[in-house]
Amino acid sequence: MLDNMPRGTICIEDIEIGMRRHLRKEVTDRDIEMFAEVSTDRNPVHLDDDYAQDTIFAGRIAHGMLTAGLISAVIGEQLPGHGTVYLGQTLKFMAPVRPGDVVYAEVEVTDIDFAKRRVKMDCHCAVDKTVVLKGEAVVLAPSRKFD
Repeated sequence: MLDNMPRGTICIEDIEIGMRRHLRKEVTDRDIEMFAEVSTDRNPVHLDDDYAQDTIFAGRIAHGMLTAGLISAVIGEQLPGHGTVYLGQTLKFMAPVRPGDVVYAEVEVTDIDFAKRRVKMDCHCAVDKTVVLKGEAVVLAPSRKFD
């Protein structure tokens, strides 16, 4: 990680609309190889330079879900953080992420249902000023009442 806000937990009682958290991470060849191993997605567009050269991308790209995993990292580590349970996520992939790209992943709270402990967040990832992924997450936030 190049920079990362403090990890931990923000309980539902302390979450406010407009709160944001982010991280930056360089996507490396090793990240792509490990993701391929864990996911079993060995599509050559991710792993084979020669194959990928002849695709629409004209070179290797990272798995889209590897990039989406950075959103999960912000949610699970920062906002709301430890103890959060994912309920849903929409994703739209806007542009490829390539080995060596530095991805900025950010979430912003847009709606809170305190009674149900549900938090809705806009999510996006960018490389430089290019948005590569956008979407919305709904999570069950931790509460001090259950600690």
